[in-house]
Amino acid sequence: MCEKYVDKYFYDMEEKPIFSQVGSGRADQNQSPGTEDRDLSTDTVKRIRNLVGFWVLGLCNNFAYVVMLSAAYDLLHVDYHKSEEQVVIHNESNVTRCNPISTGAILLADILPSLFIKLIAPFIVIKTHVRVLIAIILSSLSFIITSASVGNWMTFLGVICAALSGGLGEVTFLSYSSFFEKDVISTWSSGTGGAGVFGALSYAGLHFVLDTKYILLVMLTIPVLTALVFWILIVHPVPVKCQCSSEMEPMLGDSIEMTKGNYSKPSELYSFRKKLSLVKPLLKYMIPLGLVYFAEYLINQGLFELLYFPNAEKWLNQKEQYRWYQVDYQIGVLISRSSVNFFQVKRLWILPILQIINVIILLLQIYFSFIPSIWIVLALIFYEGLLGGCAYVNTFYRISSEVAEEDKEFSMGVASLGDSVGIALAGAVSMPVHDRLCKFLWWSS
Repeated sequence: MCEKYVDKYFYDMEEKPIFSQVGSGRADQNQSPGTEDRDLSTDTVKRIRNLVGFWVLGLCNNFAYVVMLSAAYDLLHVDYHKSEEQVVIHNESNVTRCNPISTGAILLADILPSLFIKLIAPFIVIKTHVRVLIAIILSSLSFIITSASVGNWMTFLGVICAALSGGLGEVTFLSYSSFFEKDVISTWSSGTGGAGVFGALSYAGLHFVLDTKYILLVMLTIPVLTALVFWILIVHPVPVKCQCSSEMEPMLGDSIEMTKGNYSKPSELYSFRKKLSLVKPLLKYMIPLGLVYFAEYLINQGLFELLYFPNAEKWLNQKEQYRWYQVDYQIGVLISRSSVNFFQVKRLWILPILQIINVIILLLQIYFSFIPSIWIVLALIFYEGLLGGCAYVNTFYRISSEVAEEDKEFSMGVASLGDSVGIALAGAVSMPVHDRLCKFLWWSS
């Protein structure tokens, strides 16, 4: 017996009929104005709870991922692994300390497991509540394992847990959002942008008073918050059995036939072949998104640690410059991911072109050091974040608006592969780029 999700137009959360004229499809004309006002007030409260809930879920889901990337330089630094030494490169205009392992290695560990989860999750039917529980457990393990790290292998294990949690959470919440009003996509996207800012900012800020290990333990509050929001704050759709006519009274009477075709979970009804056929039309959304994310994460994990300004050393050393680059980038992401209700970008292909231009400019800066001030680079990084957030939110907003209702749940989950593939490729490319740039700076010193 399959399940359906039925919204408030059929049953309220207490399974009471909203339309009392059973068989006629007309509302009770004797309903008092006070009752209508109470119903309207209840609907407004539910809407606010869901919008706020999806914002917080977006924040919590991406938090571990952001913290791991913000901590990447520290996790790979000699503070964590005393036996390893940094390569110090002296140049007339730059003094760069290259970690033996590029921060791109953390990026790969933070994205490849997520990519794997996103590849298989849309094709496997597991209850939403079970998926969320698994994601919460993995998120908790990521902070515990990384904080207790005694070597690179343990650090990467913790990062992998964060990646699995984030990937499973994203594909689960995006798919689940198809059962709510369209605006939850906007608040979810804004929340993921908020994760970037609050994750990077909290990590950089707490470093003034705590060591990395203790900061990671403080972050255990995030999976707890996820559980509270998902199981307490969110007003979930009502699951109804397919043969429900004998169990519950229809709200609209005989005018609506409650068949398997109405309001059933698409992921349970579609065959594997049908799901594959839905992927091709999504490429027009996924390819621009993937290219944008490839370019921006090549910057973040391949170039950030080499964009060092010695004239800012008095107030920011190299590790601190890396951390605040991450904060700056995430502020741009938050602003643009919260913008879709004000304006939309129709031509998604423009965004990867602009992001690739950013890669070229910052790559030339590492080679030639022609930018005189760190503030100019901070402005470019902020702009980079704006482009990335804009690509993300507009991609999923367009899918939620343009894809057929019955295909939306599956499409939202699959489209999230676009950014993950781009990030994974960026992580793979950033490591040889990092090594090549370090060698260049060494020979040119």
